[in-house]
Amino acid sequence: VIVDLALFPFREMSPMIGLTCFSLAAGVGMLYVFKWTSDQKGLEDVKRKIHAGIFEIRLFSDDIQAIFAAQRDIFRYNFVYLRLALTPLLWMIIPFVLMVAQLQLHYGYEGLMVGEPVIVKVAISGEWAGGDGLETEGAAGSSVVELEVPDGLRLETPRLTIRSLNQAEWRLVADQPGSYELGIRVGDQVYSKSVEVSSQVVKRSPIRTDRFLDQLLFPGEPGFPSGAAVSAIEVLYPERKVNFFGWDTHWMVPFIIIAIILAFALKKPLRVTF
Repeated sequence: VIVDLALFPFREMSPMIGLTCFSLAAGVGMLYVFKWTSDQKGLEDVKRKIHAGIFEIRLFSDDIQAIFAAQRDIFRYNFVYLRLALTPLLWMIIPFVLMVAQLQLHYGYEGLMVGEPVIVKVAISGEWAGGDGLETEGAAGSSVVELEVPDGLRLETPRLTIRSLNQAEWRLVADQPGSYELGIRVGDQVYSKSVEVSSQVVKRSPIRTDRFLDQLLFPGEPGFPSGAAVSAIEVLYPERKVNFFGWDTHWMVPFIIIAIILAFALKKPLRVTF
């Protein structure tokens, strides 16, 4: 919700504008987290010792024994540095992954355009699939899968059944822009899936699933409850590329580059050692 509200003002702008602003904010936030959760004095001391070892190698370049001793100390202090840096990194990794998962929903996928086809995949839970794949009476009842399409979307092809995967697929086409809810009916149960037809930077959920890890990585919609007839519903949005100084690339590339540049630019003003 926080990410949705933060990106709302940028929904009609170029993706790089909102992405740059969020990257700058993330860079500052990570600097402060690193400062508050790390042993800043310890990091300063160990960096000083590493620099002293490098200076010693240059100063005693004709003394092999002194050079080996300095290299040994540099190697040892590098491990100390990594140990001190590990704590703040552990503090940052979970919020970073959760933030990236939210940003992926906004910047990872292109919006569907009017007239553009898209594939919808539905995976049926094993106990509901039935002996004939997806078209007979299963152990828990009828497992015939139907796709209910709202006005504004239309089916372009009939259902394609892949019995070996317990999976059904359809191809949809949008007739007008908007936010839609598909209905997937399996027997007497109906499950919803969002579809976004828009060129704006909005949240697009590519998959709704019952798998815990996928729910963390794709948090756009709630997961299916235990015992649900459907294990996953996927809308195959095209992948978005952002233009970063003429280079079409994944959004995470400029996001990380901008955040790193900002971190190095502000480390001294904010008095952060890393």
